[in-house]
Amino acid sequence: MTQDKLSISEAAIVLLIILAIMGSGVIGFGLSPQVPVLLAITVAIFWAKVRGFDWQDINAGIKDGIDKGIIPIVIFILIGAMISTWIAAGTIPTLMVIGFKAISAQWFLPTVFLVCSLVGAAVGSCFTVVSTVGIAFFGIGVTMNFNPALVAGAIIAGGTFGDKLSPLSETNNLAAAVVDTDLFNHMKTILWSTLPAATISTIVFALLGMGHNHADMAKINTTVAALNNDFHISIIALIPIVLVFVCAAFKMAAIPTMLLNIFVSAAMMFMNNANLNMTKASNIVTNGYVAKTSNHEVNLLLSRGGIVSMMPTVALIVLTLSLGGLLVHFGLINAVMAPLSTKLNSSAKLVSAALGACIGVNIFVGEQFLSIILPGRAFKQTFNQGGLASAALGRVLEDGGTVLNYLVPWGVGGVFIANTLGVPTITYLPFVFFSLLCPVFSLLSGFTGIGLKKLPTIETKKASQTAPARN
Repeated sequence: MTQDKLSISEAAIVLLIILAIMGSGVIGFGLSPQVPVLLAITVAIFWAKVRGFDWQDINAGIKDGIDKGIIPIVIFILIGAMISTWIAAGTIPTLMVIGFKAISAQWFLPTVFLVCSLVGAAVGSCFTVVSTVGIAFFGIGVTMNFNPALVAGAIIAGGTFGDKLSPLSETNNLAAAVVDTDLFNHMKTILWSTLPAATISTIVFALLGMGHNHADMAKINTTVAALNNDFHISIIALIPIVLVFVCAAFKMAAIPTMLLNIFVSAAMMFMNNANLNMTKASNIVTNGYVAKTSNHEVNLLLSRGGIVSMMPTVALIVLTLSLGGLLVHFGLINAVMAPLSTKLNSSAKLVSAALGACIGVNIFVGEQFLSIILPGRAFKQTFNQGGLASAALGRVLEDGGTVLNYLVPWGVGGVFIANTLGVPTITYLPFVFFSLLCPVFSLLSGFTGIGLKKLPTIETKKASQTAPARN
């Protein structure tokens, strides 16, 4: 076989084989995602060689894919260091103690969802929410005997909703840029799906929490005692959290924000522990914090973080981005998406196809940004020709791309959260109600026209006249 024009059937077969490998490996056999993704890369490379591509082309595809993930990789490494220093500085333990005293078991789940939403809106990053206040809430929930997957679902749902409310969100800014619309216009448009999804999520979390009226106070008191005895519990320990909000207010980028936070937290570690030296502090940053309290559950909850803990996530991100780079470079993704975008003659079909494309890119590439960029480029002109404004496409990109990345076991978001909270993606997936509901409301909008922003008739005509001729 030579480098002839790629047909949609051939591309679909290759993609289905790759999906079968990853899906059966991770979901069917319960394997770590790295191995199935590595096998999928092997299939893609084998297909490319049979097709007649040389190693220079293959290497270029891999490099292009990895290049898009360099900044997220650095951020994840810094998050690992930040988690361990926040624990050692007493920040996360202090949050847990405050939470135990302030939050009732009955309202715990909706409180987690709403607080994580507020923090997410302030910092513009679900990843930051999960790795900071999320860890504290997770520890509280597990101590209160909540299902860990349910607590993780509330944390992720809240962080994702907050991300969609924030002008600092990288995905909000990216989606607006891809479809060429104003950021705040884009944010107002996505409220048509995010607000109903968030409202229902709050109600569901409240209903699910009703069965936990009586928390095990003995267990909670034991946990609080262990935290007070072995950590520096103080209002001063919350300085790193305040620092995150201050940096967000000044619109400081993620990497300098995290570096500043790590150094401040490290300084607090030395202030709290006279026996701490540079070697021990370096070990905490590198290998994570190891809790040695009298409470076994506290030790399990707070022995985490460190740069090394992020290496499995980094390895999978590199592999996933490599696979995505190959699929994009060789046109496999575009071969399936492009024909769809030219055969749609109604709002319902446009929204459905664009959502499907976003979900497909998430599944095959596993990268948040590409799940916005690729469908955005493929469907932008088609949406305009169909009379839909660019902001309508922007909302679809968010509902099918951004929010669902955390639910893909081999996706960047899914891997990060599973590694950070210690709950498998497939286990928490059913409880991330917000992310599951957003695509549903997008579909409803497409079929009913409610909240679907349309172009004036004259602009629709212009879009059709400037569109390239179709064969």
